[in-house]
Amino acid sequence: MKKPFVTKEQIEEIVKTYPTPFHIYDEKGIRENARKLKEAFSWNKGFREYFAVKATPNPFIINILKEEGCGVDCSSLTELMLSEALDLKGSDIMFSSNVTPAEEYVKAKELGAYINLDDYTHIDFLDEVAGIPETICCRYNPGGVFSLGTHIMDNPGDAKYGMTKEQMKDAYKKLMAKGAKHFGIHSFLASNTVDNTYYPTLAKILFELAVWLKNETGAHISFINLSGGVGIPYTPDKEPNDIMVIGEGVRKAYEEVLVPAGMGDVAIFTELGRFMLAPYGALITKAIHEKHIYKEYIGVDACAANLMRPAMYGAYHHITVLGKENEPCDHKYDVTGSLCENNDKFAVDRMLPKIDMGDYLNIHDAGAHGFSMGYNYNGRLRSAELLLEEDGQVKMIRRAETPKDYFATFDFCDILKNMKY
Repeated sequence: MKKPFVTKEQIEEIVKTYPTPFHIYDEKGIRENARKLKEAFSWNKGFREYFAVKATPNPFIINILKEEGCGVDCSSLTELMLSEALDLKGSDIMFSSNVTPAEEYVKAKELGAYINLDDYTHIDFLDEVAGIPETICCRYNPGGVFSLGTHIMDNPGDAKYGMTKEQMKDAYKKLMAKGAKHFGIHSFLASNTVDNTYYPTLAKILFELAVWLKNETGAHISFINLSGGVGIPYTPDKEPNDIMVIGEGVRKAYEEVLVPAGMGDVAIFTELGRFMLAPYGALITKAIHEKHIYKEYIGVDACAANLMRPAMYGAYHHITVLGKENEPCDHKYDVTGSLCENNDKFAVDRMLPKIDMGDYLNIHDAGAHGFSMGYNYNGRLRSAELLLEEDGQVKMIRRAETPKDYFATFDFCDILKNMKY
């Protein structure tokens, strides 16, 4: 079973200051995980993790990871601006975007970020709007179906991202002609894998591509970015990835492919979001209604505006009823929010302990792609984000939205413009 990093007693104390719902993050867990990742790839002198800002775009969280030596992976202008505000620049930033507006390339170039080109046609576009930097990266898409053994993981051939093998070669040649001197390779083939062989398999594909590109173009390849894809076990029956095993698997592929080719100086980058944060964040919500019709419903004070993954694609998030961890799960519930959408459900036909009004529910693994995917449908407001610090203290790292925030972009009447709450 999944164990919450907060207790009922802690939550009862926290809600005296910060009402539910709220996201809360575990600083101790975040730091320990970042250190373990670094240890797993310590064999590679140039290794660096570039945290995927889109997963949890909170400056307090990013600053913790910065202190642990991580850079950032940005994919938009505002993410670049957030990183700049934290004094992250130059080689601290990977800019991996697609269908990229000119102003975003301009900002990435201004910051000295590693720019990762998604398409061959972007070369001339970047050159025209910002110029070609000396170090640049290209994103690779091998096409077809990606599988591990007999298990199909994803279908790169249907993905909008990246270039073909031949386009990679042509891109390198064109970029070299425009002044680029150092190159990176980037690829993302599968999402949220709970399989220790994913990264090593992807790494070997990219290492072999790197050797081929060097031989075909003479380009100096300085880094290979394995991107994200290393996931977490959302369901309690799955085993988590072992990052030490994963790191060792990548090392073996590195020594098998790159070292004999005289490319033993290539740095390895990762771009993890879910793996870095998801288990170390929870959505805390309170049971406020119950309904007994054709099914048993528990209504909570959070909704899909706070965590949309279950509503969006039926994602499973484990739920612990705080204080009832040891009680039998002998009641079947749909756990719902208040949106005028029937898919606004955190759980469907979930076996849980008997839930009483006022009980606090810990919705697990909400630390990545949780708050960040929030929205304001039905005029629902996004909740606060809190940090459980290493010393046990709790700090607000983002206040809850207010109606004034919701109406801030209107210029309609004095009542809305001058709202005080």
